[in-house]
Amino acid sequence: MEITTFLKHHYRHFNAAALIDAAEGYRAHLDGNGKMMITLAGAMSTAELGISLAEMIREDKVQIITCTGANLEEDVFNLVAHDYYERIPGYRDLSPEQEQALLERHMNRVTDTCIPEMEAMRRIEHVILEEWQKADKAGERYFPHEFFYKILLSGKLDASFQIDPKNSWLLEAAKKNLPIIVPGWEDSTLGNMYAGHCISKDIHHVHTVRSGIEYMMFLAEWYTENAQEDSTVGFFQIGGGIAGDFPICVVPMLHQDLQRDNVPLWGYFCQISDSTTSYGSYSGAVPNEKITWGKLGLDTPKYIIESDATIVAPLIFAIILGK
Repeated sequence: MEITTFLKHHYRHFNAAALIDAAEGYRAHLDGNGKMMITLAGAMSTAELGISLAEMIREDKVQIITCTGANLEEDVFNLVAHDYYERIPGYRDLSPEQEQALLERHMNRVTDTCIPEMEAMRRIEHVILEEWQKADKAGERYFPHEFFYKILLSGKLDASFQIDPKNSWLLEAAKKNLPIIVPGWEDSTLGNMYAGHCISKDIHHVHTVRSGIEYMMFLAEWYTENAQEDSTVGFFQIGGGIAGDFPICVVPMLHQDLQRDNVPLWGYFCQISDSTTSYGSYSGAVPNEKITWGKLGLDTPKYIIESDATIVAPLIFAIILGK
């Protein structure tokens, strides 16, 4: 409890106090028989959030995850190519010529971290292409995360692991067959590769990878089964964008488009974002605005922490895990 004790002693006001409140609200939600969705935007996998998120998954502190295609694949890139990554602390001072030099070395920069194309992206492409083609030939269809589960659980990548596998959140999720929603998967490195293989006819049926609409249909079924009046589902949002906007809409869809009256609203809401809320900033809207969209209720516990998620999220997870 050393981390929790320290935080509760020092984090008493403003964003710091909101962090404590949100963590305690998360714990109270789970203690009240609730379930929790965590959504991942930005580059949280390259920021190695897996070190804490994997433990959250192991300890059953999260029941479903929504993430961008980038966060899905970048956890695996880090798992198999970490030793080839390069960190650039002075990334703000890079000239265009230095950026071009990184490109020529096939080093794709994400803020202060460069992902090596050949050791990470192409290595995974080779392995997952076999699964895409196998499913394509058999007339089978799977979600993007299910293809990752297949390659992770097959053991094909085990010899390539370059970090402690317990720090890979996607590997832990695969072991539990945790449901994952990946809206807009096409907007990812492997999504681009998949499109290329469909164009070149290496894959003959573009729908071998199931679509975002099917993800929403799956989520509607999952939410209906898991959200009950005495066991609601909470929403813990890291960043903005499609990772948060897509899944939170399942509730108004069930109410307004399917006319289902007995579906509870989200039972907890927290967003960590360093985007300042502003006019026209839907992704940065304050929680109360979501009441007008039929996503949250008057009594839903609501928290917003305006800070860097790479700092905030591991601290909140530490409190939830009782560290």
